[in-house]
Parts: sequence; C-alpha cells; structure tokens
Amino acid sequence: MGKTAILGLGGTIDFELHWSAATLESLAVELGIADLSSPAPSVIDSERTLVLSVLQHMRMGTGGEHYVELPDVIERFAARFGYRTTLGGTPVRAALAMSGLGIASTVHLVSINDHVRRLLPADVDYLCSAEHDSIDPHLIVQYPAGARIRVGDDEIVSEGANRLIYPCDRPNAELRLSHDLPEALRTAGVFLISGLNSMQERDMLDARLRELIDAMGNLPADAVTIYENAGFHVPQFGRIVLDTLAPRLDLISLNEDELMDALGRPVDLLDPADLIAGVREFANRMSVPTIVLHTRHFALAHGAQATRMEAVLATGTAVSGARYAFGDGATCDDIGRLHARAPRGRAGQLLAEFLRGDDEFCIVPALDLRDVPSPTTIGLGDSFVGGAVAAMIGAAASPPADERSRCPS
Repeated sequence: MGKTAILGLGGTIDFELHWSAATLESLAVELGIADLSSPAPSVIDSERTLVLSVLQHMRMGTGGEHYVELPDVIERFAARFGYRTTLGGTPVRAALAMSGLGIASTVHLVSINDHVRRLLPADVDYLCSAEHDSIDPHLIVQYPAGARIRVGDDEIVSEGANRLIYPCDRPNAELRLSHDLPEALRTAGVFLISGLNSMQERDMLDARLRELIDAMGNLPADAVTIYENAGFHVPQFGRIVLDTLAPRLDLISLNEDELMDALGRPVDLLDPADLIAGVREFANRMSVPTIVLHTRHFALAHGAQATRMEAVLATGTAVSGARYAFGDGATCDDIGRLHARAPRGRAGQLLAEFLRGDDEFCIVPALDLRDVPSPTTIGLGDSFVGGAVAAMIGAAASPPADERSRCPS
C-alpha cells in the first residue's frame, strides 16, 4: 500500500469558547429561561434557543452537533464569553494529530482563509474547492465535569466533561469537491471520508455522493477507505450516507452517540453483553469488513480482521488521550509521559476480559484520565482517527507493548 493519506472532506474555523458557568447562568436569566421542562429546540435561530440547547445537553450529560441558522447568533454568543480561533473538522484535526507524530498528509478543504494558511503545519498539504476566501465559524462549547448552572429553582450539575458543536457554515453544507481530488486519490494509501453530516439538502447530498463515488474509482486497489461517522444536522441523511458508501468502504469508525443514533436505541457501554449486541447489530446492517467504535472507555474493532487492528486502536487511543490531557499541542513526548503514569480504565479492561477468546473483536482500554484538571473534549474522535491512519500507513510507532492492551486470543 502507498504512503499517502488523503483526508476529506472539509475543514472549519472554530471559535473555542472560554468556559464560564457564571456567564451562562446570567445569560439564562437575561433571556428568561426559568426551567428546562420543554424538549431541546430542534431549530437554533437565536441566542435563547442556543442557550436552551447547551443547558439541555448539560442536564443530560451529552455532547452533540447542531446547525445554527444565523452566523450573528454564534458571533454574539461567543463575544460574551471570549474565545480562541482554531482549526477544526475531522480531516484537519486528524492531519494535525498526524503532524504531531511527524507524518505528512493531504487534506481536502471546502473553504480557505488566512487562519487556515497560518495554522496548517508545513507538512500538511491541501486541496480546496473554494473559489474565494470566507470565514464560517463553528462555535465550540466544552463544559467540564461538575459544572453548576442554576436555572430558576433548579440546579444543573454536569456529570462529566463533554463538548458541543454549533456550526453556521455554508461551504461545508454544500461540501463541493475539488476538481483535483480524483487525481490525488490515484496515489492514496488511505482515504478518509467525513463531513457529509453537515449537508442540508437531499438533492445536493445525492449529487455529492455520486461525485465522491466517481472520484473513488481512481483509488488504488490496495487503498484503505475509512468513513468517520458524525452527528448529522439532518438526521435521516445519516442512514442514506452509510447505505450508499458501505459497499465501497473498508472501515466505518464511530463513537457511542453515533452508534446509538444508528441503532435508534440506547446502548449501555458498561454492560458488555448489551454493547457487543449493539456492535454486532450495526455491523450486520452495514456489511463493511471492519467496524471501529471509539469511546471514553475503550476502542474496539469488530470484523474478520479485527485481531490485526491492535496497533491501529492503540495509536488512536494514545493520540486522543494525549489531546484530552494536553490539548492542541500534544506531542510524542506527551504521549510517552501519559503512558508512563496513567492506568488503563477499568471498564475497558472488563470488556477485554469479557471478549477474551472472541476473534471477531480487538479491544484497547482507554487511559484513565479522570484526574486531568482542564481536559480538552473537542476533537478527541478526530485525533483518534489521525492516530489510527498514522498506524495504517505504517509511519508511526505504536505505544510500547507493555503499555497497551492485547487483542483477545
């Protein structure tokens, strides 16, 4: 297999909010939010609906991604808290993670601006379908464990840290493909597909899928095609994309929220029997050679080749753990220090024990990082994918054998 990683399909400019429980609480009072008895808003078109969405997610302890109808809503909300500008989107964050390991890649972008030109590392090349510069921000809200927000007579206390993404991004909603993509794919060893969750219109989605499939016809026979799932802004599009792409994929990667959305039911990650039943159900629907599930407790591969996935899971887990603990600037040295002091999570270890002897699965328990004082919760799945791709193209060393799980045998 070749050594080129093509990571698509769109990057973003992120406004990463400076978290302030006091500011959020004051804003709820200002906007007349006195209780959370109503369901979370399905349309976010004002600061009030945005605040309601954040509070409902905190109450339930969940992450998520929701489209914002007007860019002014994001800009006003972000200005109240303060924020820093970073690069986002699965392919870009995966490329940043790979760059931290010293591995070059090429990203496919649908928008470009001076932030991108300034912040992309020198070893990350790019293709871009945009004809002019634009800035279309994604608001990133990261709330910590134990955050307390008073709403009327009640108090919300977040059980764990999580992240919320609120985009207003026309280029990613259209996700136009670069004319250079088909030619670039001729030398790809790995092709990562992501970003289709941002699309808003069915006709445009269908057209983009046709163009993408045509471009994939140029992939070498031994290239690995990966689809990284995400929360779809139009929920019914998720199944359309999976069903259309599945016959052309080698691997589907997703997190626990996306697994439950696909199944239409909750899955208890801490109940091995329920979890394995859910993974098998999803795998049977998709008929893709390998399914990878990455969660806060473990990374899991399912399929006929699962027992060959240990290095992929271990490297992805190490990179995402380092991002959680050290943020954007995580390095190989940070990964090494983390492995030297952090134990493996108990839930992941129990799952590995439960599956011992099952050759359809490979498990790598996540690091136990409960004591990290200021965790980064955005981009963990993206960093996992970057580490996984790095391992697939054979250019990154996995963590030492005594610091990772062994596949069940």
